[in-house]
Amino acid sequence: MRKTLNSNHVPMARRGLGSKGAKIQLLANHFRVGLSKNDGYFYHYNVALCYQDGHAVEVKGVGRKVIDKLCETYDVLRNKNFAYDGEKSLFTLRSLHHKKQEFIVVLEEVSSTRVGSNPSEATKRMKHQSRSKTFKVEISHVSKIPLQEITDALRGQESEHYQEAFNFLDTILRQNAAKQGCLRIHKSYFHDNQKNITNLEGGIQCCRGFHSSFRVTQRGLSLNVDVSTTLLVKPGPVVDFLLQNQNVQKPNLIDWTKAKRMLKNLRIKANNTQRKITGLSEKSCMTQNFLFKHGNDANGEVQSSEITIYEYFKRHKKIELCYSVDMPCINVGKPKRPIYYPMELCTLVSLQRYTKPLAHKQRAQLILESRTSPRERKEALQYSLRNSRYGDEPMLRSLGITIEPSFTQVDGRVLQPPTLIVGRGQNFCPRNGSWNFNDKKLIEPVKIKRWAIVNFSSQCDTKHLCSMIKKCSEMKGMLIDPPFDIFEEDIRHRNESPFARVARMYEMVKAKLPGPPTHPLAQLLLCILPVSRNCNIYGPWKRRCLVDEGIATQCIAPTKINDHYIINVLLKINAKLGGMNSFLLTEFKHSIPLFSKIPTLVIGMDVSHGSQGQSEALSIAAVVSSRCWPQISRYKAVVRTQSSKVEIVQSLFKPVSDTKDDGIISELLKDFQTTSGVKPQQIIIFRDGVSESQFNQVLNIELNEIIKACKCYDESWCPKFTLIVAQKNHHTRFFKANSPQENVSPGTVIDNTICHPKDNDFYMCAHAGRIGTSRPTHYHVLYDEIGFSADNLQEFVHSLCYVHQRSTNAISIVAPIYYADLAAAQIAQFIKYDESENLSSHNEFISQIPTELPRLHERVADSMFFC
Repeated sequence: MRKTLNSNHVPMARRGLGSKGAKIQLLANHFRVGLSKNDGYFYHYNVALCYQDGHAVEVKGVGRKVIDKLCETYDVLRNKNFAYDGEKSLFTLRSLHHKKQEFIVVLEEVSSTRVGSNPSEATKRMKHQSRSKTFKVEISHVSKIPLQEITDALRGQESEHYQEAFNFLDTILRQNAAKQGCLRIHKSYFHDNQKNITNLEGGIQCCRGFHSSFRVTQRGLSLNVDVSTTLLVKPGPVVDFLLQNQNVQKPNLIDWTKAKRMLKNLRIKANNTQRKITGLSEKSCMTQNFLFKHGNDANGEVQSSEITIYEYFKRHKKIELCYSVDMPCINVGKPKRPIYYPMELCTLVSLQRYTKPLAHKQRAQLILESRTSPRERKEALQYSLRNSRYGDEPMLRSLGITIEPSFTQVDGRVLQPPTLIVGRGQNFCPRNGSWNFNDKKLIEPVKIKRWAIVNFSSQCDTKHLCSMIKKCSEMKGMLIDPPFDIFEEDIRHRNESPFARVARMYEMVKAKLPGPPTHPLAQLLLCILPVSRNCNIYGPWKRRCLVDEGIATQCIAPTKINDHYIINVLLKINAKLGGMNSFLLTEFKHSIPLFSKIPTLVIGMDVSHGSQGQSEALSIAAVVSSRCWPQISRYKAVVRTQSSKVEIVQSLFKPVSDTKDDGIISELLKDFQTTSGVKPQQIIIFRDGVSESQFNQVLNIELNEIIKACKCYDESWCPKFTLIVAQKNHHTRFFKANSPQENVSPGTVIDNTICHPKDNDFYMCAHAGRIGTSRPTHYHVLYDEIGFSADNLQEFVHSLCYVHQRSTNAISIVAPIYYADLAAAQIAQFIKYDESENLSSHNEFISQIPTELPRLHERVADSMFFC
């Protein structure tokens, strides 16, 4: 058995370019960067900010103000070109001549009226007052880097300061955007321009901006510019926002507990001053008191009395409050030193990112607004590049950097789609990335003799549904007996908790479908859910079926029942129950190069971190593997929880003794050997969801863990490995040079020009982009002992986009990764709600995330439950 990989192993170099496929001319949203200066140095400095008392500055946005003031006050940066990232890194083209320098910077700030509720606030006068803050700034030298490093990076030559050189260039882009008042999110920038902003439901907005980053390519340095979208809080009166956000018509219907969570850390403007919301007052504006200082009497003693916020503004500020007198006040101070403003005097400022979870309707609106056709996207990119005015940026000009305004021309190739085989030996070739089953039968249809329908919806015509299932199943070659029964939910129970509704339904099912303890009640339970997309029955129902009972289930929420809809449902059911809808012809004939003649295991890995706004939820790792070799269309999934926001899969190898492993890989290896009769001699791993900065961890940690698991499984066994990372979260897009209104064709592959000058990577657009602009998948081959040629690997990847059993379209990423994502998402749903052991009534539940996932029932654990 080989030793584990060296901890300093790096991604492999490219072995060659592909040649198969019809050639096509494309344009990429990469803009060539010229660099005329490569002599001299640039200097990296660390900036440390703290207050006068020594406490570090943690407030965002202060850094640039402090450095701007420092430039006005001291000569150290005055009239010098520099790039500052707003936090800790500062780059200059000339030395500052000192290893470390300290400065005192005073920022003047005008605060508005401060209204406090704590008696200690009595010493603070309630009047407009000028305040200042004093900062200590320490600038210390980090490194001196030759400009030649940037030139070397263009050739793909990594060196000690490779990453630092690119941080320098990206910092220039950040600073340029900051000067224009943009909101920055990572490497995307958003202007406060109403032309780019669309209102969504719930008081939020969709804002279209642009992404901008330097990339090293085979052609040299390029600037990757793309359209980017984010969500913003709608600016304006706070009360108006809360009414929209909670979807209520009157202020007295606002839930102030929810409002407090929603408003925390948002910025408001009151009396021409911006403040951050820290909370709300316990009492209303009419009843919230504070100790008001009138002044000193003849003896010099402080005269003070208690007064409400309402009375203070009425008597002393001459402001007659209207609709907020019975509302809480907004607190912008600290818990022990609150500073209150009446709600109606507060306005939410613009360009504030919205980070809470979205409702289904909001998510649908966001997707709709984010879509842009290829022509629209190209026009938006050209506008963004012009509007960024990079030609006027002093640092870029000092470096001799120029950016060409034209898209990069790229040579692409369109691969032929793989031939598929279905029932009765019928072969066909998909067209434009899709096919249909209108005149075809399933290649391995299942027989369903014992099944039932459970109906949680009052809108579905179950008789019509049953007749359509009978008709379509016969057309596809599936033998499905009539359902044993149809169980209708009692309308009186629809206001109960999801767990209670599921439990009552199962009581009905068990009463009519009795069976031996060792056998399932039925092969399948078809569950009809309410049409509402956010139905909370789905998770508890899936959990009960897959964990507790071991019964396959298919959930549907039909709005229109027709042949197309029912056939798609039957495709999923057939795959879940062990059938197959279609095979690759090469798979059926055992002729897939480098796969069919040598026992090969294909693995897909993904880690799900929960949706936006769920930062505390545990991450879910899903690993999917092929089974029944030499087939490549059947898969099994293993899903485990792990620490929140940890991307590296933690349970691949989990030894419980010297000879026993309870990790994910061990379980999948046993399944492969059981279903295939042999151990794999080759293991191909597809990894999703990691960035370039995490490649070394995937290569040196995850792959090592997999190798350890194999060694534990059989000490003498030595399979070969190929490791490929697939990225969807990138900003490279391709356009047809001669048909700008069309998306690139399905099967388009690019491995030149804008790809890495040294690393083995390629872009593939396997699917047909029918809406918006197609997003290609970026594949990085990090490790390859099997020895794929560029053509063999690209065709293999392309074929894996056609083995997806739940649809009749080529998918945009290889099926093992797509299945891993589906498995993680489904498990996340059915563990979303868990009953509390401390609750006395079974119809009460709370939302909580378990520390360990419940294992799937043995009857369904090996099934494609995720289809």
